[in-house]
Amino acid sequence: MKKKSPGSKPVRLGFVPLNDCAPIVMAHELGLFARYGVKVELSREVGWATVRDKIVYGELEAAHAPAGMVVAASAGLDSIKVDCLTGIVINLHGNAITLSQRLWEKGVRDGESLRWEIEKLRGKSQLTFGIVFPFSSHKFLLHSWLRSHGIDPNRDVRIAVVPPPQMVGNLKAGHLDGYCVGEPWNSVAVRAKVGFVVATSSQLSPRHPEKVLMVKSEFAEKREAEHLAMIAAIAEACDFCEQPENREQMMKTISVKKYLNLPIATLRMSMRGEFEFGNGRVEKNPEGAGFHIFSNGNSNVPSRKMARWVLESMQVQDPKMLRGLKPEKMFREDIYLEACQLVTAS
Repeated sequence: MKKKSPGSKPVRLGFVPLNDCAPIVMAHELGLFARYGVKVELSREVGWATVRDKIVYGELEAAHAPAGMVVAASAGLDSIKVDCLTGIVINLHGNAITLSQRLWEKGVRDGESLRWEIEKLRGKSQLTFGIVFPFSSHKFLLHSWLRSHGIDPNRDVRIAVVPPPQMVGNLKAGHLDGYCVGEPWNSVAVRAKVGFVVATSSQLSPRHPEKVLMVKSEFAEKREAEHLAMIAAIAEACDFCEQPENREQMMKTISVKKYLNLPIATLRMSMRGEFEFGNGRVEKNPEGAGFHIFSNGNSNVPSRKMARWVLESMQVQDPKMLRGLKPEKMFREDIYLEACQLVTAS
C-alpha cells in the first residue's frame, strides 16, 4: 500500500552515468520512491565535482556519490566545509584500471612492463593517468596499483581529474595514457579497441565501499521522513539489482538516453559472470566477489568498518585536515537500520 507522502517538495537526487547508479534509477523506474511516499526528481550530472558543488550549495538534496566525497565535504577539502553523511552504501567496488591500446602496442601488458616503459621515457615525457575525483577510491586504487609495481604516482606519472564519461574520449585522443574509473567506461574503451584493463577494484581491494547516498546532515535532520523513505527505496532497489534474474531488466532500463545512453552489450560486460579485459583476455568474476555488488553480506550498511576503509584510503597533503572527524557522524548505521524498518513493514 502506498504510504502518505512525508513532504510535498521534491527531493532533487543527482547521479553520474555509471553502472552503479542502477539502484537509484531502478528505485525511480520501479516506483519504489513513490511507494515509500517520497517525491524524487533525478538529475543526470557530468561528474563528481559538479555533484559535490550542487550538494554544498543546495542545488541537489541528495546524490549518488563516491564514499570519500562525504568525508571530503565534511572536512572542507577543495570546497567549503559542510557536514554531510550517508545512510546507505549503494554498492561495493565496480571500478577498473584501463591502459591505452598505444601502450599495448609498445609492449605494455601489466604493471611491470608499464614501469619499463616509464623508465624509457624518463627525462623525455611523462604518462598521464585519469581519476574521477581527488578524494575517492579511484585515486587510492590507482596509486596503490602503481606503487605495487615500483611506480611512484607522485613523481613518475601525472594524475589528472576527468569526469567519468570523458575518460574514453581523452584516452582515444592521447590526452590520457590510462585511468581508473567505474564501469561501463572501461568496457567502452575495450569495445572501441582503444584500451585494455589491467586490474579491477574487486581484485585490488575486495568488498571496498564505492558509492553511497550523500546528503547534508541538515537535510537528514530537517527532512528525516523523506530521507528514510529514500534509503528504504534504494535498499529495496539494491536487492533487486543484485539478483541475476533481474540484471537484464536493469541493464535495459539504465541503458536508455536519459541515463547511460549506451548499448546493453557494453553494460553486460561487467554485469554478468564474465569480464572482458581486452586483447582476448576474458575472466569469470569470482563467486561472491562479482564486479558489482549491490546487496549481499551487509554490503549496504554504512558501518564503522566501511568508514575506516574510506578514511584510511583518503590521500591528502595535510592529514591534519581529517583530524576531529567522527566516522559515526558521517557513516550512519543507525539511520540505515531505522530505514530498514520501513522495508520490513512494507
